[in-house]
Amino acid sequence: MRRDITQRRDEIIALLSKRETLSAAELSSELSVSVQTIRADLRDLDEAGLVQRRNGYARLRQQSENIGYLPREGIARQEKQRIALAVKSLIPDGARVALGTGTTVEACARFLASHKDLFVASNSIHAVCALQQAPGVAVELAGGTVRMRDLDMIGTSALNFFSRYRVDYAVFSCGGLSEEGEVLDYNADEMSARRAIAGCGKKSILVVDSTKNGLDLPFQMGHAWDFDVIVTGARFSPSVLDSCSRHGCQIVQV
Repeated sequence: MRRDITQRRDEIIALLSKRETLSAAELSSELSVSVQTIRADLRDLDEAGLVQRRNGYARLRQQSENIGYLPREGIARQEKQRIALAVKSLIPDGARVALGTGTTVEACARFLASHKDLFVASNSIHAVCALQQAPGVAVELAGGTVRMRDLDMIGTSALNFFSRYRVDYAVFSCGGLSEEGEVLDYNADEMSARRAIAGCGKKSILVVDSTKNGLDLPFQMGHAWDFDVIVTGARFSPSVLDSCSRHGCQIVQV
């Protein structure tokens, strides 16, 4: 039962990310459940800070900061696990890996914990904790001021930290992807930290769940095809797919 609720609420978030605003009746029709069920879902999603209800319609909250870490863990949980499994298959034992921040990257870290003899550089305490039982792992954690909401370090400390490393794989997420393929974020510090992570890897791997596809955020860190691999459950437009193909960006669909 809980799995059905989680999946349905993931679908609500995905629909709102594409359609901007929807009424409870419209969501009820799309998902083939009662209006009362949708209203209960929207109430809980509103309390979690994920959606905003106004004048009978719901929309995703747009803000200069992402929502809190714990509510984000519940969004697209199954898709994030599929993304993590795909990333695990891309990275061999003994690799040097940079891991960024966010719940999707944390999921990747949990799956990578079965690998042997990894070297990991990260600015995420969540990712480091996920690797605690990894056999033979060596971990370097960025210093500086901890952003307590997300238990990570961004800004100048992250820039200086990742500039010291040259790793085999850099795994990172983003705040959103525009319909034109722009990679977007909520603020300049997050954008700069992710750019530093991407820059220290021989192969850059962008991980992004489908709820982020089509989001309009204020800061841009490039285009999807600037990176080597994108692992996602999102469906991109033909023009984005064409640009990725022309620039040698591999899309791994999960």
